[in-house]
Amino acid sequence: MAVKKKFFTIGEAAERCGVATSALRFYEQRGLIHAIRTSGNQRRYQAATLRVISIIKAAQQLGITLDEIQTAISSLPDNRSPTKRDWERLSKKWASSLDQKILELQRLRDNLGQCIGCGCLSLKSCRLFNPDDQISSHGSGPRYLIEGSPEVEDKAE
Repeated sequence: MAVKKKFFTIGEAAERCGVATSALRFYEQRGLIHAIRTSGNQRRYQAATLRVISIIKAAQQLGITLDEIQTAISSLPDNRSPTKRDWERLSKKWASSLDQKILELQRLRDNLGQCIGCGCLSLKSCRLFNPDDQISSHGSGPRYLIEGSPEVEDKAE
C-alpha cells in the first residue's frame, strides 16, 4: 500500500507539477501558494498545494493572467485541497475571458493577410480601409485586429 506524502520539497513539488523551482518561488512571492519552512529554512509544500500549482499551470496554459489566477485562488479554502467543484467554479469565472480570447485569436487568424489598421498608410489597401488614418482616433495598435475589420462591422449592422 502506497503511503501518501504529506509534505514535498521544492524540487519534488516542481517535478510533480512540471514547473521550475523558480516558478514556485515566484508563485509564493505573488501569494499564489504558501510553503512552510523547516528549522533549516527550507520550503515544504503540503499535498494540497500541488493541486493549486496544477491549477495555476493549467490556467496559464489557457492564457489566464496571473492577476485573474490570483483572484480566483484567493477564493479557495486555505486548509484543504481544491476539489473538482472548486475547479468547476473557477473555470466558469474564466469562461467569458476565454471566449473573448478565442474571438480575438479567430479575428487575428482570419485577418493576418489583410490590413490590420495600424495607421501605417503604406499598403494600397490602407487608403480603402483607413483613409486619412481615421482608425487612429480609436487608439494605438492594430485596431482592426482589436475591434474587427470594417467588413466585420458592416456585416453586424
